[in-house]
Amino acid sequence: MANVMAQDSHVLDKPKSGFAFTDRDFNFISKFIGDHTGIVLSDAKRDLIYGRLASRLRARQLTKFSEYCELLKAGDTEEVEHCINALTTNLTSFFREQHHFDFLKNDLLPTLIKEKTSKTLRVWSAGCSTGEEPYSIAMTILETLPRGWDVRILATDLDTKVVDTASKGIYKLDRVEGIPKTRLKQWFQKGTGANEGMVKVSSKLQEIITFKQLNLLSNWPMKGSFDIIFCRNVVIYFDKSTQAVLFDRFAQQLDDNSHLFIGHSETLNNVCDRFELLGHTIYKKIE
Repeated sequence: MANVMAQDSHVLDKPKSGFAFTDRDFNFISKFIGDHTGIVLSDAKRDLIYGRLASRLRARQLTKFSEYCELLKAGDTEEVEHCINALTTNLTSFFREQHHFDFLKNDLLPTLIKEKTSKTLRVWSAGCSTGEEPYSIAMTILETLPRGWDVRILATDLDTKVVDTASKGIYKLDRVEGIPKTRLKQWFQKGTGANEGMVKVSSKLQEIITFKQLNLLSNWPMKGSFDIIFCRNVVIYFDKSTQAVLFDRFAQQLDDNSHLFIGHSETLNNVCDRFELLGHTIYKKIE
């Protein structure tokens, strides 16, 4: 402990902007984010933390990270939210990992059409970021299911800012460049005048999606179960024990024989035994 304290007292990172960022500051913020979100920020993320939070120090007119840490320690509600938003990664795109949507369209939905007597479909996009994933799910479902089905999609994310962006459904044209023209024409409206260079998703998609802020490690308010859960490229930020708890909770939230989609670099192997791997990071809940 003495060596750590000695190092912390005189070894300071002084990037170009001049904010002092000590080992103690890094360790505090890393633990703070871990306690609040379950995301593990290793030492390799030191530059990321500095880069993401430097703007918050400027906004609060602070001169060093230790002062920022004091705000978090004091429970400054607004700053806690800003900190969490800044340090959660929101990389996404429409129809990312196309094979998931191919499976949804060609295998899963046709099976549900044949076997599901209730004609209801409940989907959860957990970690929806700026909305590209749930809108992609909605397009796939509405293009595939016959009329008369009751479809509801819950889209949640920890970051309040991206949830707000997602709920508005407005994107720059470059965000939809990879979508075929026929699909673009059906589901998007091009902006004109002051909105030139922007597109807005169809109200038909927005009508079936509910966007909410949700911390996956907190209590879940949903009472009903789901047929499908997408949670992709989210658990890579959690340690194995947290992943195990989360996947078990997903299993409890799914009906038997329902499906879970995870990210390309994620796996349930040696983490959770309540699902059967179908391939390509697609899992089916075991009865």
